[in-house]
Amino acid sequence: MRRYYPAANPSANGIANYPKRLKCGPMTESIVALNDRAILRLSGDDRQGFLQGLITQDVDLLEEGGATFTSLLTPQGKILFDFFVINQGDHYLIDCNVDAAPALVKRLSLYKLRAKVKIEEADDVQVSWSLTEPSADGIAFADPRLAALGWRMIAPKGATSDGQASSLAAYHDCRITLGVPEFGSDFEGDDIFLLDVNYDALNGVSYKKGCFIGQEVTSRMKRKGQARKRTLIVEHEGGPLPAGADITAGASTLGNVSSSTAGKSLARTRLDRWEKAAAAKESVICDGRELRLSVPEYLE
Repeated sequence: MRRYYPAANPSANGIANYPKRLKCGPMTESIVALNDRAILRLSGDDRQGFLQGLITQDVDLLEEGGATFTSLLTPQGKILFDFFVINQGDHYLIDCNVDAAPALVKRLSLYKLRAKVKIEEADDVQVSWSLTEPSADGIAFADPRLAALGWRMIAPKGATSDGQASSLAAYHDCRITLGVPEFGSDFEGDDIFLLDVNYDALNGVSYKKGCFIGQEVTSRMKRKGQARKRTLIVEHEGGPLPAGADITAGASTLGNVSSSTAGKSLARTRLDRWEKAAAAKESVICDGRELRLSVPEYLE
């Protein structure tokens, strides 16, 4: 089985004094089938150069068996898709949102032109997740976004059906606890910048590689130094908050809820408005409930 251990995450600027958040819950050996994910295969002689010129991460540095987290942007720097790329030597595997897979294939095909590249959906494999290193046969890699997110595995369908599988909700509960947003759950395409969803701090972009689509805007935002918006962790009483609901303090709207589970949610938040609300000691409210906002640890 292939094993990949990612490098340490880079830190982000500007919010080191904000509150900390606890790590994900207790470790478990349960394997979760991520049925909201799909796998694409990218093959052909030009596959490396083709991807290198499109996506936000540096695939030239990706060794065989390695995995990276990346995005495909619009020319204006907004995220169209996010996904993992796994180098399998003679081809790449792309771990992406299942609903976005056909559109991603279409978009990559649009950029292919005369490049010797073949893009196809892989219907014979599935993606699974575990907080501990899986022992089953397959392609396993530590999540390159954040070590606390555990391991992902790509294996033939049914290979991990050992009677220990947990609900898909366990994975999303973990990533929400850690403050990790995800395409399809927290945002849709062509609407959000990398910094809005913390992808610069989740190993989702290389500022040292060559050109990629949307690089000019992305680099300019990085040079400004401090993000205007960030995705924060929200703690609250009761069940999930309504998706898209406003988070307010006094007369000001701080942001909106994205994904949510019982007692915790994620929210894209205007940092300046949050600071003003904190200075004025105003309560932060959503859906009639008082909230506590905190910054994910990886942003420090």
